[in-house]
Amino acid sequence: MSIREALLREVEGVVGKENLLTSAEDLACYSYDATPLPSRPPEAVALPGSAEQVVRLIALASNEGLKVIPRGAGTNLSGGTLPVQGGLVLCLTRMNRILELDRDNMTVTVEPGVVTSALHAAVESRGLFYPPDPASMNVSTIGGNVGECAGGLRGRKYGVTKDYVLGLEMVLPSGEVLVTGGKTVKNVAGYDLTRLMVGSEGTLGVFTRIILKLIPMPEGKKTMLALYDSLERAASTVSSIIAQGIVPSTLEFMDRVTVRCVADHTGVNMPRNAEAVLLIEVDGPKAAIEGEAARIVELCSREHALEVRVARDAQEGLALTLARRAAIPALARLRPTIKLEDITVPPSKLPEMIAAISRAAAKHQVQVGTFGHAGDGNLHPTFLTDQRDAEEMKRVEATVKELFETAISLGGTISGEHGIGLSKIRYLPLQVGPSGMKVMRAIKTALDPKNLFNPGKVFLDSDTTTKP
Repeated sequence: MSIREALLREVEGVVGKENLLTSAEDLACYSYDATPLPSRPPEAVALPGSAEQVVRLIALASNEGLKVIPRGAGTNLSGGTLPVQGGLVLCLTRMNRILELDRDNMTVTVEPGVVTSALHAAVESRGLFYPPDPASMNVSTIGGNVGECAGGLRGRKYGVTKDYVLGLEMVLPSGEVLVTGGKTVKNVAGYDLTRLMVGSEGTLGVFTRIILKLIPMPEGKKTMLALYDSLERAASTVSSIIAQGIVPSTLEFMDRVTVRCVADHTGVNMPRNAEAVLLIEVDGPKAAIEGEAARIVELCSREHALEVRVARDAQEGLALTLARRAAIPALARLRPTIKLEDITVPPSKLPEMIAAISRAAAKHQVQVGTFGHAGDGNLHPTFLTDQRDAEEMKRVEATVKELFETAISLGGTISGEHGIGLSKIRYLPLQVGPSGMKVMRAIKTALDPKNLFNPGKVFLDSDTTTKP
């Protein structure tokens, strides 16, 4: 019996035969995520059902020097769950229990495999609210959301995942269990390890328990759709709304390409003749949202909106929001490959960034559909391409590099909510500089000296692997 076979027997002893995947067909499925990036199959996939099983699996992997790739639903958009060096994929979707909903302290404690929309439904049935709402929320898991620090449509008003994580239980590469934070709002006992781990992309540990902050459910909401004959006027409206001190719960941007694809894909009545649309939603006390909505309609008109449609009821508003959430699958129907980027700039710089996307796409002759969370300056230029065309892909990469450099020059970032993963490794030094890379390498090396956890992500392995 080979060492690998012996180790697989031990893994099977931990999770059970039915929760250990080794067939070529199964392993092929786990060599992909939501990106077009190439990878290789893992050695095996284990689906633990408890924190204790995670501890045992990581102890086995650590003893054998086996790479470990944590994974949820695989909806990430940066290649973050690709097993580029083989190893053991630790799929946490079986750990999907809501452990406690604490109304007194306004918290919910969950396992990492809880689906985001299922959490929304559970807390909203109790009159509470968990705001982070990534577009993939009907599939994505809370553990993945925390690992990538996911955002969503409500980010401008309510913030992103890191703003709601109060505490974590996680297993380190050594097999030790680390508990951070708790149910308290204030906690400055030492370094903020909770914030360090949020967005760590599976490179520092595996989450087994997550404590999230909840807030009261908004009393009501109102949804609007503003139509424009130019991208610039739509972007200018976003800046005007924010400058006036209005904080919509949703302020989304879609260009003409995206709107047409969404209309075709969903059947929702969207304005095909507009060059850009803004999906705007306000929420809060019913008495307040009417006045806020009226101010927004006035501002849109002042910024030369062709038309502002106000949803007649909650059902129509929900249909518009669901249509926006379908932007990625809608665009994916146009070409064999989509490459979705994640550029964020200060909201006041949004008009400049949108104009830069248009210029760069024309310069390099690539097709781009752009949408995003305009309220917080987060844009998703989506390249409609074919990865089998090497020359076209070179032009796509040249465009991406140009857009990253522009975003940084405007005080922005190369990733607002998708993470670095595999796709942006070579661009991270542009963002954080030599000192930033040095600090991050030191943290990774201190916690994972063998570089076992999610290798090949965030930085190059040569930056993180220590010599014996």
